[in-house]
Parts: sequence; C-alpha cells; structure tokens
Amino acid sequence: MATVRPFRAIRPDPEHAEKVACLPYDVMNRQEAKAMAEGNPYSFLRVVRSELELPETVDDYDDAVYEHGCANFRRMIEDGILQKDERPYFYVYRQVMDGRPQTGLVATVSVDEYVANKIRRHEFTRKDKEVDRTRHFDVCNAHTEPVFLTYRQRDDISRLIDDFIEYNDATYDFRSDDGIVHQLWVIDDAETIVELESHFRDIDILYIADGHHRTASAANVSLKRRDENPDAPEDAEQNYSMAVIFPDEDLYIMDYNRLVKDLNGLSRDEFLNRLEKIYAIEKVEDAFHPTLKGEICMYLGGEWYALTAPDSIYEGLDPVNRLDVSVLQNNVLAPILGVEDPRTSERIDFVGGIRGLGELKRRVDGGWGVAFAMFPTTMDELLSVADADMIMPPKSTWFEPKLRSGLFIHDLQD
Repeated sequence: MATVRPFRAIRPDPEHAEKVACLPYDVMNRQEAKAMAEGNPYSFLRVVRSELELPETVDDYDDAVYEHGCANFRRMIEDGILQKDERPYFYVYRQVMDGRPQTGLVATVSVDEYVANKIRRHEFTRKDKEVDRTRHFDVCNAHTEPVFLTYRQRDDISRLIDDFIEYNDATYDFRSDDGIVHQLWVIDDAETIVELESHFRDIDILYIADGHHRTASAANVSLKRRDENPDAPEDAEQNYSMAVIFPDEDLYIMDYNRLVKDLNGLSRDEFLNRLEKIYAIEKVEDAFHPTLKGEICMYLGGEWYALTAPDSIYEGLDPVNRLDVSVLQNNVLAPILGVEDPRTSERIDFVGGIRGLGELKRRVDGGWGVAFAMFPTTMDELLSVADADMIMPPKSTWFEPKLRSGLFIHDLQD
C-alpha cells in the first residue's frame, strides 16, 4: 500500500512562477548556478544554491550557505513571491519536451515506507551529498525540491488525472529557456483527492527514478525531527517527504555514455582485435543513436563503429549484469581498458545523452582515447533492478526533462 497524501504547498504566485522555477540543485556547479541566476532576483537557485551570492572564499558546505538559503527562502515568503495554500491539495505537474508529455502527481509520501523499502531505490548515495541536502532541508525547515518517483502505470489513476486537467485550467503554463513546457494544476476537488488516495493505496511499491540523495536526506531529517519531537503525531509533516509521482510509461530515459581517457597501452589495432572477440564490429560513416539492446556506437581514432553484442552474452545474468552498461564494463572497460571501478577511476568520464554525440567526438578529438554511446537503460530494467533489491552501476540512467525546483515546496512544520 502506497501512502500518498495531499499537502499545503508553498508555491509562487502565477505572475512569478516562470522566474522562480529553476533546474535542480545538482545538475550544475557553483559558477553555472551563478550565471543561471544572474539578472533574476526571483530565481529559486538563490535558495537551493545560495552560495552563488556569497564570496568565492566561502566553502559550498559552510554553515553560512545554509543560513543564507533559508534567509532568501523566508524573504520570498515575506515578499509574497511564495505563498502557502490554505488547505491540503494534490497538484498535477506536466512537462512537455519535443511534443512528448509526462504527467505526474505532486504529493507527499511516507518516509517510513522508504525505510521499509516500499519506496525502492536503484542507486547508492554518497554520504557527503546526503549530509548537504539534510542540512539544507533542516535549516530551511522544508523540502525545497521534490523527489522524482514512478510506479507501474494504472489506467484508473491516469483517467482520473486526465479528466481533471481536461476540465480545469492550469495555474501555471510557461515554456522555460530550454524549450520545455511546464504546467501545473491544483486539485482542489475533495472527491478527486479522496479517489486518488484510494487508488494509490492499491499500489504496493513506488520507485525512485531520480533524486536518491533527496530521498535519503528527507528520511534523515525525519528521524532527526522525531528525536527532537517524540510526541509529534504520526501524521505530522515531518514524517512525509515531497515527490512528483509519474507512471512509468510516461518517462523517458536517455543514454548515459562513456569516455575512457586512453587505450591502456594498446594500439588501436590491438584494441579492436580484442574487442571483436566480444562484439561484432562494423565501421560506419556517421554517428548514430543505438536503437536496440546490445548495440553501441563507438568513436575511436576519428572513426565511428557499430558494435553489436551476441545474445549469448546475456545468458544467466542477473538484472544488474544484464544492463548494457554492465556488459560493457565487465567485458571491455575493466578487462581490456583497465577501468576497474567506474565509481572512483579518473580514467573514465560520463556524458549524459542530452549533450549529444557531438560531445563524444569533441572529447576524443581533443585527446581522450575512446567513446561509447549506449542504448538507454529501459524503465523495465530499472524496475527489475529495484525489485531485486540490487544497485545499478554509476551513471546508468539520465532522465529528461528535469523537474523544475521552486514550483512547490513542502513545509516541515505545518
């Protein structure tokens, strides 16, 4: 049973929504965040990446960063840029990228269900990143950015949400600089709210698609608040975290590609000779995006190659080792190119598919050894890994579009 609850969101007034909305905190560095917020005093980056307003001598994780972010957050509320809804609502958040929509329900979910593995993960988290968002949420007294969850698609839920947005106007409707359309509906109809809660109770498992560190940090804050407020009721906001919950069929995973710095002492011909014992290799004229499992587009020495894995390579493998990124790692990157641990090796880099195949060519032409453009991990593969209670290799999925931050915030002390 998935506990999915309405909540009183803190959110921008419609006039400022487009200016407030920003990319999530973890997709840019400090300098990029500063450039993105330049000239826009309402950007929510001034809350989630407030170090952009502080001197370069101030460390990203200094206490002053969290205090400054909280001060900016409270100022936006005091100035009326952000306002808190009077009653708990569900919200529908729709994004449209290249004509392709994804429609999710904005709600709060149970921290206890995450701890009990009813909200399942597929990635490890880094302690330093957990500590960072834990401190940010705790000082701001709010979940300032949502977690990106998914579930196996249900017609009853989709029909209910689709019917609501068909007969109601969107509260926000704008196109961001990257061409993504963002729309938000407020579900203020009591009957629809009750029906949605009931339908989600029939779902056994939710899955983290993106935002593992935010999920873990929300749980950390919840446990801390329970120690501080042991008499708080079970339905206290501290026991819930904010999420946008999408049906799996709506989501789009892009390729997450690999670059290796050198050929580990091999000549190009030596490398190709070893590689052809694993993959069928064909030289091609142009770069291409793989369209089938087992297919890779490789760039080496100024030339493009199509690699195709034999079906036999997948026989007897568990859900993690069946992933194309795992097959490449276990058969090529480690034994031939010497990249033993992709989490720590400085000889490998990862390039999200949103940056295009031209970025791979540019990097190899600039001195890197070889690039591999992958067939994207599928949603079925992601859910299978999570259901097996296993962990994917690093950089296995790249979701687009990214959820915008600042359009809804969850107050931890309602």
